[in-house]
Amino acid sequence: MNRVIVLIHIALVLISCSDSGRSSDQKFIRYNASNNITSLDPAFASNQDNIWAVIQLFNGLVQLDSNLNPVPAIAHSWEMSDSGRLFTFHLRQNVHFHLSSCFKPDESRIVTAHDFVYSFQRVMDPATASPGAWIFNDKISENGFVALDDSTLQIRLVRPFAPFVSLLSMPYCMVVPHEAIDKYGREFSRNPVGTGPYRFKYWEEDVKLILEKNQDYFESQNGISLPLNDGLAISFVVNKQMALLNFLKGELDFYNGIHSSIKDELLTSDGNLQAVYKEDFTLRKGPVLNTEYLAINVGELANTTALSNKVFRRALNMAIDRNKMIHHLRNNVGRAANGGFIPYGLPGTGHDRSSGFSYDRTNAQEIIDSLGYSGTELKLTTTKDYLDLCIFIQQAFKDVGVGCEIDVIPASRLKEQKMQGDLSFFRASWIADYPDAENYLSCFYSENFSPGGPNYTRYSNIAFDSLYDRSLLSSNAEERLELYRKMDDLVLEEAPVIVLFYDESMQLTSRDLLGLPSNALNIPQFKFAHWRE
Repeated sequence: MNRVIVLIHIALVLISCSDSGRSSDQKFIRYNASNNITSLDPAFASNQDNIWAVIQLFNGLVQLDSNLNPVPAIAHSWEMSDSGRLFTFHLRQNVHFHLSSCFKPDESRIVTAHDFVYSFQRVMDPATASPGAWIFNDKISENGFVALDDSTLQIRLVRPFAPFVSLLSMPYCMVVPHEAIDKYGREFSRNPVGTGPYRFKYWEEDVKLILEKNQDYFESQNGISLPLNDGLAISFVVNKQMALLNFLKGELDFYNGIHSSIKDELLTSDGNLQAVYKEDFTLRKGPVLNTEYLAINVGELANTTALSNKVFRRALNMAIDRNKMIHHLRNNVGRAANGGFIPYGLPGTGHDRSSGFSYDRTNAQEIIDSLGYSGTELKLTTTKDYLDLCIFIQQAFKDVGVGCEIDVIPASRLKEQKMQGDLSFFRASWIADYPDAENYLSCFYSENFSPGGPNYTRYSNIAFDSLYDRSLLSSNAEERLELYRKMDDLVLEEAPVIVLFYDESMQLTSRDLLGLPSNALNIPQFKFAHWRE
């Protein structure tokens, strides 16, 4: 019934679409945050909707270009010394915080290296309770943040950490003024004062957030000051189908993600935009750093099941026709994971190796029969959003003689149970925190067992740990790449996970919205977007 209603609405939208354009003087970009925004404080930018808003309001020392390489932001240059333990950043001297009553008189002030020392220490402070404290914990030496002067910042690490500069691009590392924290306290999350291309204007909770152009922003493109539009208007429609209909009616300019319930109406079987929409909208697709997989607890919990046998786990990997899964369930959006855990779209890693699992039902069944595991019953835990995917996998396992019960639970409960190690077999995904393969491989480092770290599979391998430790010490990109590949191959060999696919971003924009770059972190840089003349 819901599907029929959606189709009726879309038909009505198509009739009225041509009459719903924006006025010629409207320069705000409108998009929807379906999961709402809970905080505009960089220290609490822990989910996509918060992150998208925070990066419009704040800046860090560095930022990422479209290829996910770290490039200057507030720091115009930097150098590394002491064998990768000491970083020295040189700050621009023309970056101002937004105009705010927290400054006396009511104005702004220039950002200094002291502001970064304050901001980083604030994230690390247990009293702040920032979920981003892990960025610095166990990495920064005692008194490791030092402002040599107003424009020179030094950061000293306990030990070399090769991806450190990329890690500093995360929103947690963006600078805030102590005056605003002193004035607003916890309410800073609703009264943000940053340096970004947009400044805070208005927030009606659960209804709309308005960010306006920062007229004093320090960046430019081709001699023209950024941003190239007047601001952002962010709505909070929870129902994704309704938000999509608002986009189709011309009430939004940007829509991220396409819900499975309406993908067939919007997309062809090959994942392209249906012809009826092409005149008014543009479909933007690209690799995104998200690996979707099934996790197997190979620790003590797995010892009581057939999942403790890596040969059996490898057979399960061969039992799934990933290409068919992507074609039928996702309209060819995403790439079948016939390689390792590290996804496509990550700079420098590549998927040019022959290692990986190809679909081979006959071989999978022969292996399972030879092990005496035919008739084995598994329980796969998932959430309702991935039920169709798990039903496909359930049938694939049945075809090779393995039963699979699907246990559907709320996302919050799945998160809690996987962190505590209470699940033996569950669907999961890993979205990159920062663009380095180390972030993915950390999921298998033995010192990262959850709940203290991201190793939810309880995988432990001395050889893997040795390679991981070596990769952190290396400052040579090619050497690190080779170490990453060896680690990825070890994970494939022992199969603590069944990698399903590497995701793609799906974004719809108005055809009149131009210049919006894309990247594999799926974070829009609205400051570059402008309207067709």
